[in-house]
Amino acid sequence: MHRRTLMTGATALGLAAIRPAAAQQPVELQFWHGLAQPLGGILEKVIADFNASQNRVRFVPSYRGSYPETMVAAIAAFRAGQAPHVVQMFEVGTGTMMNAGRAVIPVHELLARTGVNIDFNDFLPGVRGYYAAADGKQMSMPFNSSTTIVYYNKDAFRTAGLNPDQFPATWDGVERALRALKAAGIAVPYSTAWPTWVHIEQQSAIHDIPLATLGNGFGGMNTELTINNPLMQRHLGNLVNWQKEGLFRYGGRNSTGEAAFPPGDCAILTTSSGFRARVQNEARFKWGVAMLPYYEGVPNAPANSIIGGASFWVMQGGPNNPRSEVEQRGVAELFAYLAKPDVAGKWHMDTGYLPITKSGFEYAKNTGFYGKPENVGAEVPIEQMLRGKSTDNNRGIRLGGFVQIRDIMQEEMEKAFQGQQTAEQALAASVTRGNQVLRNFERANR
Repeated sequence: MHRRTLMTGATALGLAAIRPAAAQQPVELQFWHGLAQPLGGILEKVIADFNASQNRVRFVPSYRGSYPETMVAAIAAFRAGQAPHVVQMFEVGTGTMMNAGRAVIPVHELLARTGVNIDFNDFLPGVRGYYAAADGKQMSMPFNSSTTIVYYNKDAFRTAGLNPDQFPATWDGVERALRALKAAGIAVPYSTAWPTWVHIEQQSAIHDIPLATLGNGFGGMNTELTINNPLMQRHLGNLVNWQKEGLFRYGGRNSTGEAAFPPGDCAILTTSSGFRARVQNEARFKWGVAMLPYYEGVPNAPANSIIGGASFWVMQGGPNNPRSEVEQRGVAELFAYLAKPDVAGKWHMDTGYLPITKSGFEYAKNTGFYGKPENVGAEVPIEQMLRGKSTDNNRGIRLGGFVQIRDIMQEEMEKAFQGQQTAEQALAASVTRGNQVLRNFERANR
């Protein structure tokens, strides 16, 4: 007995000796994102700051390519039992992720399990609602929310005899500006990034017309596209004609078109408010931002735009690889950290993304951010999100398979820009092909 007691005591002493060392090793968690530089670097700094704020977990951020590439990689990793703990998913993947079943842990469940509290009433309604279920329960963690705005080269406007401090409010006014820019020798008066987001999704929202039935899909999966309507025919027809006349140049899919603005190659660009950081870093000319133009005479226009960007989804490790309590707690605490006023406010100020919380917006205002000359116009995307009346047509988009539908719409738009079909034919084909994707998704998720 004496020997056994000594052995037990020695064992206990040994364990006591190694426990402090073991406790110092944080649990490593994987964080996948789809933000290229400089935004990716800013995001990874936020994650590093969280890691430094505690010693229980350590997130390892990893850039996985574009948003669609990140989505495909995350799905494949889950099937292989090696999914990241957190994945950044762009807004059009929301419908797909909400139907991902056991692959994800809804944020409201994560918070209930861990006891971590996040006040989602502090979030901007248009941001919070996009990533919530029909009953209002939060499914993912909003973070880098953006909306579409106009960037324009003030020096080019001066060259063309245009007022550099007043961007046209309507598309008719934009067309007149484009003709003046071309006459002044500007090679590319106008280009765009994210063509379907800007010219189909956002234009539908700010003109308060439905992109799809059932409240753009929020009302159920048996929805159908409605983009082949007179306003969309008019708008896409304008873009096609402007390209023929040299007033507009199609810049490619997704964010590709953004590359033409910072060097001064194009005078006007429509893209994400989150592009602001790159413009500030790279542009060597005077530039400004403005709200999206609208067509006069359309009832309720201009209404609010809708958000883009992405949210963070919590993933199980795989079909047979659930997350531990420590892992779940670590993710929940990261999300609570991201919602802090100073963190949310600084992310907005550093990037141009929206301040997703009211307290983050107040934090930015209290620093004097909006009063500084270099930040003129930083409030434009916020004001655009709050203008007009919110309706089912501009709350957001909740369509299953929308990533594939976007590709279809881009394919058909490209055919129109290449002169292979009319704008009306492009929209009709988009509806036919897109509705087939919706039916396939509906059958797979009944």
